Amino acid sequence: MSGRTLLERIDDPVALRALDRQQLGPLAAELRAFVLESVSRTGGHLSSNLGTVELAIALHYVFDTPRDRLIWDVGHQSYPHKILTGRRERMAGLRQQGGISGFPRRSESEHDAFGTAHSSTSISAALGMAVASRNKGENRGPGRRRHVAVIGDGALTAGMAFEAMNNAGVTPDIDLLVVLNDNDMSISPPVGALNRHLARLMSGQFYAKARDVGRAVLSKVPPVFELARRIEEHAKGFVVPAGTMFEEFGFNYVGPIDGHDLDALIPTLQNLRELRGPQFLHVVTRKGQGYKLAEADPVLYHGPGRFDPAEGIRKPATAARPTFTQVFGDWICDMAAADPRLIGITPAMREGSGLEEFERRFPDRYFDVGIAEQHAITFAAGLACEGLKPVVAIYSTFLQRGYDQLIHDVALQDLPVMFALDRAGLVGADGATHAGVFDYAFLRCIPNMVVLAPSDENECRRMLCTAFQHDGPSAVRFPRGAGVGAEVLRELDTIPFGKAELRRQGRRIAILAFGTVLAPALAAGEVLDATVVDMRWVKPLDRELLRQLAATHEALVTVEEHVLMGGAGSAVAEALAEDGLARPLLLLGLPDRFIDHGDQAQLLRDAGLDATGIERSIRTRFEDLLATAPGGPRLVLGASGHRAA
Repeated sequence: MSGRTLLERIDDPVALRALDRQQLGPLAAELRAFVLESVSRTGGHLSSNLGTVELAIALHYVFDTPRDRLIWDVGHQSYPHKILTGRRERMAGLRQQGGISGFPRRSESEHDAFGTAHSSTSISAALGMAVASRNKGENRGPGRRRHVAVIGDGALTAGMAFEAMNNAGVTPDIDLLVVLNDNDMSISPPVGALNRHLARLMSGQFYAKARDVGRAVLSKVPPVFELARRIEEHAKGFVVPAGTMFEEFGFNYVGPIDGHDLDALIPTLQNLRELRGPQFLHVVTRKGQGYKLAEADPVLYHGPGRFDPAEGIRKPATAARPTFTQVFGDWICDMAAADPRLIGITPAMREGSGLEEFERRFPDRYFDVGIAEQHAITFAAGLACEGLKPVVAIYSTFLQRGYDQLIHDVALQDLPVMFALDRAGLVGADGATHAGVFDYAFLRCIPNMVVLAPSDENECRRMLCTAFQHDGPSAVRFPRGAGVGAEVLRELDTIPFGKAELRRQGRRIAILAFGTVLAPALAAGEVLDATVVDMRWVKPLDRELLRQLAATHEALVTVEEHVLMGGAGSAVAEALAEDGLARPLLLLGLPDRFIDHGDQAQLLRDAGLDATGIERSIRTRFEDLLATAPGGPRLVLGASGHRAA
């Protein structure tokens, strides 16, 4: 073992627990350096993981993982946990095709007790496991199973976390510890020696037993008992005001303590490990801890790509093509300047949704509601009821969390709430949990909803204008990253409602493209001499053009970066069936399985949604048709650029 670092000796938590306490500080330094070096080579989430180094060490040192269940909420903070649980060498393939996930995943390791990527689920899952352990008799005796949920202060803004705590506080005979990883630097609770002492005291057996004995005695004198209970709550609340709220949920609150101080963390966790019932530990950590550049700008270093740790993240010397997110960010500022009714709403995704400039210019019309997608949507509905025009900037995958509100609070009342759906389609390294591949299906089935899919950056701006002007619920879905490089015009122009656009005239086969797959569809169309249409609208479909295409072509092909089941191709099939039009129809899209993380372009190639794949699929399906001589009527463009039969 000589010559091996402390970290190189840790292949599982058993080896970690064999270390002496005084070795844990040096181990933390090695682990933090490894996280920085590893993420700089692969890209990934950095700031939050640098902040959980000591916490991960302490939790695995104190608890008997994996028998004791440890759940990391969201997963952005779980890299140190992965490294300590046998995946150190596999970090070289983090978030890459065939490599390990950037989030906890049950199929990846027995130490990942629950798969997490969307926030605020950890307490519910841990409570379910704690009840299961109780009912199976695994929560008694010296080897009883414990359950720990690590949740961030941002994730605690979601109603689901409080629903779980409300349930946990009245669930008898469970072993559940909730660890609040508070890394919001705008909050500066006292975390010095006094608080370390108080945390140890409040988490210790003496305090717990004294409290229980006092309750047993005073419960026989109800007025005195109630007075004592209130004194205890307010005494705790005086020292740690946040604690009173968690005590009301039925938790024993401990903290706040310094989440980077192993001499505070370990004895406190050891004390809490011996207590029964719902426990709540509040630890304060710092995003980017130990790497000055990330400490200074934790947002920039939240999810960087590859970079040189010595130099930090450098902005490109030349301006890259604008991303769809940037197009949206510019549009919402321009539209807000033109229409004072516009209100911008985001569920904790200001930077991700491109709203920094909007917040700066229109602070009274900008609302970050926290990780509370359900509230964001009903809040928007309330604004719309009073004549304002809310724009909800939300990732496609996060809109799934507010589906009931979308149906009942917005669509059922036919309110003019606009949804700007970023990260539509595949998202690359973030994988299946963040892919926006279900929105066509779950949106188009809702009455009153209209859905638009831009094929390029300028089309995106025009569709945003169109949706905003629509007097009803609408959604514009656009992908992560840049498009084809189309020039974005500054006018607040719209497109015709419900009308597609013929982009290439061809024969025999018509390709109907939805969204940014138009570019590879056009390339395939050139090779095949096929007609290519930018469908623009998923709902309503351009039924008139669809009927013309069916009358003038011998086969139709739909292409979408979306699951096939219930998607845009299904909408076309339904429309043809309703109109009694029998035409061979090929649907191209994503298969009926979750697509893992990897390079976005490669994932699209693997799904057959690049130009070569589209051409190959069409040739395979319509080999006989393509082999015969072309003929029959064709669509032509009118002089004005509009289509004509």
